[in-house]
Amino acid sequence: MALNATFVKNEKHSGSPAGDKHADGGGMYLLITASGKYWRMNYRFADKRKTLALGVYPAVSLEKARKRREAARELLAEGIDPSAAKREEKQSKADAAANTFEAVARDWLNKTAAKRAAITQLKVKTWLEKDAFPFIGKMPISTIGPRDVLDKVVRKLEARGAIDTAHRLKQLCGQVFRYAVVTGLAERDVTADLRDALTAKTKVHHPAITEPKLVGDLMRSIFNYTGHPCTVAALKLSPLVFVRPGELRAAEWAEIDLDAAEWRIPGAKMKMKVDHIVPLSTQAVEILRSVQPISGHGRYVFPSLRTGERPMSENTINAALRAMGYSAEVHTGHGFRATARTIMDEVMSERVDLIEHQLAHAVKDANGRAYNRTAHLPARREMMQRWADYLDKLRIGADVIPLRTANT
Repeated sequence: MALNATFVKNEKHSGSPAGDKHADGGGMYLLITASGKYWRMNYRFADKRKTLALGVYPAVSLEKARKRREAARELLAEGIDPSAAKREEKQSKADAAANTFEAVARDWLNKTAAKRAAITQLKVKTWLEKDAFPFIGKMPISTIGPRDVLDKVVRKLEARGAIDTAHRLKQLCGQVFRYAVVTGLAERDVTADLRDALTAKTKVHHPAITEPKLVGDLMRSIFNYTGHPCTVAALKLSPLVFVRPGELRAAEWAEIDLDAAEWRIPGAKMKMKVDHIVPLSTQAVEILRSVQPISGHGRYVFPSLRTGERPMSENTINAALRAMGYSAEVHTGHGFRATARTIMDEVMSERVDLIEHQLAHAVKDANGRAYNRTAHLPARREMMQRWADYLDKLRIGADVIPLRTANT
């Protein structure tokens, strides 16, 4: 005779040491002992008698216990042992709980650290720890959906106006998910569904002085600046090498050959992830030799003013420019690239492909193939020397006749 909810609720333990069994049909019964009421199901599998635990009353009601019984019977009909299936499910849940987004992300960070510069590794780690782990870090990575990343990570960043960071975090989360897919911890990269959901990034224009006369004023201000010797050297070198501020301040002595007048930057440090060669003008070599007695014993050419273990702060160059009277709306450390790009093209008539290559932009030949890092190196070396000489002439106030204007 089938059980009913009232009987299950009111029936008491009789005192029997073995407990009292009350059948409900299909092998399921209610076991009542001194410690509580338990749902059980007897069945046979591979000619062996087995018992499956279906739950504890009242957390598992009569109705829920019956549904679990039917699910077990369906497994048996398919030739699957319900007890084994339950153990696998339990293990799967345990694995999921262990493989949280944070655990997988930290494993990914460690496994891929060699591909990134130390400064980049620290940035990536900080972004994840600050803006991702607090919100999805404890979630099993296999259970995270696109809306979790969108609502709990991306939208929070967008709400505070950090649009660029929102895009970076979305990309980083995607890398973590793809790592999880490869390692069998997730089915797919759920961030792929967010392609059109993010607020569009605003194109950043770095303010730059591009009028030769004003560049001459800027160069005089730089040479008259009396800050820390490393800061002065970094300021003087900035207009001569065309690199991004982050690449300049992370320069290492091991990358620079002063005798060969070359600075070889590994791809891990470059935005385009391609090795880059910077031919050094005689002026650039002189600047580097002047700072070598100060920082040459350490790793970084321009070390942090607080500790030589890290490179110069990303704000140092811009702070020096502000101290010299150049506001963020007039010129920035990144603006030296635009200064060179504009004047070398519009005033000096240098070859645009050489300028673009020296700026580490993607440059392709007539067949659409990207140039390798040594392409046109002799021509680029001559161009960099002409540029350094031109800046010297501007600094001392010599008349420099434009070879052409922007409108010709």
